[in-house]
Amino acid sequence: WYQGESNAGRAYQYRTLFPAMITDWRKAWGQGDFPFLFVQLANFMGRKTEPGDSGWAELREAQSMTLSLPKTGQAVIIDIGEEKDIHPKNKQDVGKRLSLAAQQIAYGKNPVYSGPVYESMAVEGNKIRLKFKHVGGGLVAKGGDTLKGFAIAGEDKKFVWAEAKIDGQTILVSSAQVEKPVAVRYAWADNPECNLYNSEGLPASPFRTDTWDGITKDKN
Repeated sequence: WYQGESNAGRAYQYRTLFPAMITDWRKAWGQGDFPFLFVQLANFMGRKTEPGDSGWAELREAQSMTLSLPKTGQAVIIDIGEEKDIHPKNKQDVGKRLSLAAQQIAYGKNPVYSGPVYESMAVEGNKIRLKFKHVGGGLVAKGGDTLKGFAIAGEDKKFVWAEAKIDGQTILVSSAQVEKPVAVRYAWADNPECNLYNSEGLPASPFRTDTWDGITKDKN
């Protein structure tokens, strides 16, 4: 399943719509919980200079939530989209990432089939520590030593760009502008600059630790 762009303005609806479609197809076809693999929305449109809300980020979140259904897999392509083309040309890497998911979900071959996926957070003084699933051989800042794409906020819900450092299998996020942090977002934009991967070369899925109302909540 490689769709969702036209739903980006109704992301909260998609939280129900997408899993309902999969469940209905499985029921109608009478084959049980057959494997269902899908592609997360690619990066697209202009890049923003400051952290903010994003309908495309909210739709990606809704797609990721659908992984709660059994035998589902998601290919993250936040790194191979194109600013001015809603249909990015690089389909080879899309296929490769789907094939990794298929090996695990359909055939049980247990490869590293996903990039890092946010699991939990803990506040440690003026920092937030993030834990991930699917770290593979380790967390990596692709293209250098500096992680990009992280933003942090306090109780005022105002996000600022953050400093993020890999610490073993976790990441510590902080900003001198936020003394008491409560939430972190990563790659939370239509077309984010982001570079968190695992050592197998698979990109981390965009995420947020907060559940604050988004811009598409009342548009469904």
